[in-house]
Amino acid sequence: MPFTLVVFSWISLSVGAFTAIWIAVDVVKRPQHMAVMNLVWPICALFGGPVLLWFYLRYGRAMPSTAKSPEDHHGQHRNIPHAAAVAKSALHCGAGCTVADVIGENLAAVAPVVLKPFGYPGLFSDALFAVWGLDFVLALITGIAFQYFAIQPMNKDLGAGAALTQAAKADVLSLSSWQVGMYGLMAIAIFLIYEPLFGVRPEVASPVFWMTMQAAMIAGFVTAYPANWLLIKLGIKHAM
Repeated sequence: MPFTLVVFSWISLSVGAFTAIWIAVDVVKRPQHMAVMNLVWPICALFGGPVLLWFYLRYGRAMPSTAKSPEDHHGQHRNIPHAAAVAKSALHCGAGCTVADVIGENLAAVAPVVLKPFGYPGLFSDALFAVWGLDFVLALITGIAFQYFAIQPMNKDLGAGAALTQAAKADVLSLSSWQVGMYGLMAIAIFLIYEPLFGVRPEVASPVFWMTMQAAMIAGFVTAYPANWLLIKLGIKHAM
């Protein structure tokens, strides 16, 4: 990989990490009303960087825990634009995808045997497609878990099974649409840019790989946004 691309990748990753750390510290002082969002914001900052920080400060930051009552918190973001509420819902899905992809990519790198149920070796001659299958399954698990911990606290009378079913309904389409954008950009980067121009595919240990994954997550947000808008409009998913 070109040296300048490697340097740019390190800068991009460092900015994402710094932003995530800043938000993680801030949500300790200003915890979110929905506890799972204390994880969502810093996780999404890993790929969203300064833009995500601006969005968090504008539409997601809570009042200090020592200075708010439940009424204060509910009123603080009551009048946020619908477009911003949809974006927050999409980011909620994106956090689950991010966690799953970090786990899946590293797991496949250190223990390739996990790819066998996903068709490699065998169905696929390229391990990449099997890795994507692993990532998708892990993303479904983590995404639904994130959604469950958003739904269950708001519906105390809802049983665990019913909450899990509702979480699956709310997240499967959103998550799948996110993965479409993510896989699409990764495919473009690998097959149309890196291999033709540089003759090499970035390894999981490469900063270029994770910088590309940052861009892929942003593409995932773009493709997941319309799905979240539709899910909220149909009442399947609640705006955040």
